[in-house]
Amino acid sequence: MNAKLLVALFASLVLAACATVAPPTPPAEQPRTVLLISIDGFRADYLDRGVTPVLKGLAQQGVRAQALKPSFPSVTFPNHYTIVTGLRPDRHGIVNNYMTDDTIPGAVFKLSARDVLADPRWWNGAEPIWVTAEKAGLKTATLFWPGSETEIRGQRPGEWVAYDEKLPHPDRVDRVLGWLEKPVDARPRFATLYFSSVDTDGHKFGPDSPEVNLALADVDVALGRLMDGIRIRKLENAVDLIIVSDHGMAATSADRAIDLDKFVDPKAVRLDWLSRAFVGLAAMPGQDAVVDRSLLKRHDKFECWRKEKIPARFHFGTHSRIPPIFCLADSGWVIVSSSRPDKYPLSGGTHGYDGDAKDMEGLFVASGPSFRKGVTLPAFDNTHVHPLMLNLLGLPPMASDGDIRVLKDALAR
Repeated sequence: MNAKLLVALFASLVLAACATVAPPTPPAEQPRTVLLISIDGFRADYLDRGVTPVLKGLAQQGVRAQALKPSFPSVTFPNHYTIVTGLRPDRHGIVNNYMTDDTIPGAVFKLSARDVLADPRWWNGAEPIWVTAEKAGLKTATLFWPGSETEIRGQRPGEWVAYDEKLPHPDRVDRVLGWLEKPVDARPRFATLYFSSVDTDGHKFGPDSPEVNLALADVDVALGRLMDGIRIRKLENAVDLIIVSDHGMAATSADRAIDLDKFVDPKAVRLDWLSRAFVGLAAMPGQDAVVDRSLLKRHDKFECWRKEKIPARFHFGTHSRIPPIFCLADSGWVIVSSSRPDKYPLSGGTHGYDGDAKDMEGLFVASGPSFRKGVTLPAFDNTHVHPLMLNLLGLPPMASDGDIRVLKDALAR
């Protein structure tokens, strides 16, 4: 086993043991903080690899789902926004990590365009939970959650941190612990924490790689630091943890590449999205008939539809930001085109596929005073996390694609 992985596992085991043997804090009546943690790209079956003892312990002592099913498409920004709004991407408007909008000419929505992401018009299609909480008089704080740096519907989180991928995990945890140790009247009732390394290494090296196992163990050490900090501060009865991921990860290979150019002339289409797992495009003027004839059917390893004909089970295809034609590859296959060469090797991993695929399934673990102990729930859609959090915060239900009744067996009360 990799030496770094052994060190990370040892540290994680020590922290897990400390958290297990520590005497419980006597019950105390105080407002509880809902701490929402995302481990980007954490596939559901990673939890059983034996490299995340802290997280596995939280799952065994609290609530675990067999899987958290992503909304479509199973990519980062759309699913993070679904988790905090309860709406599917087709309704909240964050329909891809990369997109344009005719009403925002010249702007391209993508992670690297920080000035574009700061425009509320991209996000105002839905109200994230920190906005709802702040409007209700509850304090909030966010560390790296899509949308949390933007003023949405006139409101930002009470405290927020600009995204910095290089910020070390211990520093992220310590920032959150700093929020939690504030006096009760100044402590956030809702907070977020985000880790990206599992997704990054899943893309680079593939989901079955030693590097992903090391990334999992490293995040687990960070969770151990968090739990130890909560215990030391005697906040066990004041924090409800909800740990999720936005999607899973499928292994990819150059041997499983679909050359779109073999099906349609690149000059006949405008390629709007090329996300390996899926493609969004439009026919060039006068090319509709030839493009329709070439693409709109089931092909070997992928299928294309007009957006309004995308199967209903995807709940996707009505929003104006979605290109007119959409093609989806089978899980593990990637779509490529000479019109937009891919600068990264095709071997590794990706996501964006049908959320019903096993390798797209994500993580759900909940632990804290509001949750039952030792419960395993069937797989459920990530739209249901939002009404659960509203319930924990004592906020009224909102119209959404989620339903608190799906998670009634998770709650202690």
